[in-house]
Amino acid sequence: MRSRFDEQLARLNSEMIAMGALCEEAIALATKTIGEDRGDIRKEVIRISGELDQKERDVEALCLKLLLQQQPVARDLRQISAALKMITDMERIGDQAEDIAEITAYLGGYQGRETEQIQAMAAEAIGMVTDSVDAFVRRDMALAQAVLDHDDIVDGYFTKVKQSLIAMIAQNGDVGEYPLDLLMIAKYFERIGDHATNIAEWVIFSITGVHKDSEL
Repeated sequence: MRSRFDEQLARLNSEMIAMGALCEEAIALATKTIGEDRGDIRKEVIRISGELDQKERDVEALCLKLLLQQQPVARDLRQISAALKMITDMERIGDQAEDIAEITAYLGGYQGRETEQIQAMAAEAIGMVTDSVDAFVRRDMALAQAVLDHDDIVDGYFTKVKQSLIAMIAQNGDVGEYPLDLLMIAKYFERIGDHATNIAEWVIFSITGVHKDSEL
């Protein structure tokens, strides 16, 4: 019985890795549309976001099956409960990548210092998502904590982008809607960083049984 349960837990880890990879791909492709007016890439981001929606449902069903058909011990129960929370954040990351890709359609391939800062911000966010999922699979407390610490870097990039956009408007009041669009994109990347942070916090819970914002 336990061997069957362990096989299903291994499948859960594989599904989480697959969801993480889809998140990374969605963010990377959405970032690419910032400097390139590429409708084909936008369509791919939308497709991946839809795939993440389906993956969320699949993993949720697997977790419920593990809870109902097996008798998980405390450690297993924490792992399954954490996975149920994490997939919500990963699905939202896909949604936000899609939102970014939709906004970039209005930029017309615009490039500047601000877009370079946003692309650097995106690279940091991708790293946080990757590491948070890896930490779950490897049960790596140190890596999960590193993700939490890294959130300040993404927040710092957001502040720099905002300051650059304020300077852009001050220098040229007729710049149009570029600053607002770019600020929205940066805000979505900041939220992606927040979702990665949430994932890392649930990883820590799965290992320790303690969550930062609850009495679980």
